[in-house]
Amino acid sequence: MVTDEGKIYGLIGTSLIHSFSMDFFNQKFFSEGINAQYFNFELNDISELMSIFSEYSNLDGLNVTMPFKVSVIPYLDELDESAKSVGAVNVIKIIKNRNTAGIKLIGYNTDSIAFKNSISSLLTPEMHSALVLGTGGASLAVKEALESLDIDVSYVSRRKSSNTVTYEELTKQMINDHKIIVNTTPLGTYPNTEECPDIPYRFITPQHLCYDLVYNPSETMFMRKAQENGATVKSGLEMLLLQAFESYRIWTE
Repeated sequence: MVTDEGKIYGLIGTSLIHSFSMDFFNQKFFSEGINAQYFNFELNDISELMSIFSEYSNLDGLNVTMPFKVSVIPYLDELDESAKSVGAVNVIKIIKNRNTAGIKLIGYNTDSIAFKNSISSLLTPEMHSALVLGTGGASLAVKEALESLDIDVSYVSRRKSSNTVTYEELTKQMINDHKIIVNTTPLGTYPNTEECPDIPYRFITPQHLCYDLVYNPSETMFMRKAQENGATVKSGLEMLLLQAFESYRIWTE
């Protein structure tokens, strides 16, 4: 338990060995002379969230990653419009009541604007439809960002539903019709770097943009296979940095 007067921030998720957030924020705090620390809080279940607040009384903010971006919502007191519109949370601001021991938890979403700002410069006129791989909390932010850019979105999932297609159903025509493919699944994340979504990469062309929200490693198997077919590729590192800057602004405003 931290006992000094410095502020505490952190990341909640399951396995966080891949995350750059702790190193990024602690380097930022050191270089800017900020009396704060950032920790990874690995939880087996979102029900363990409240125990963090009892242990760290100087906790001022949290980032949220898979698989808790949606399941964390019932534990929050309020949602910012950014989180309401997406339906997922990746930033929690902690408001302390000076007169009581209570706290107020407000959820935000910075993923959507970070993804939008990261992908916008890569778009071309023929990119009017996207395949979003995965249906978790990150996919909701990606969908909102793409739709705000007038890009139609189709979900791809392992399970068939009314608003998804399965990986097995992907055809050459579908790949050709969707010039943007975004991986929002954790497949390929360190240390499982040889994994990738099971899509027909042979149908990808130089007209495609393949964006992987995974940022560790810097070049994923998904990106490598797409690039072998001439596609433009991008990792999620810039998105991570953009949302991190916005997270800190929210915590300290």
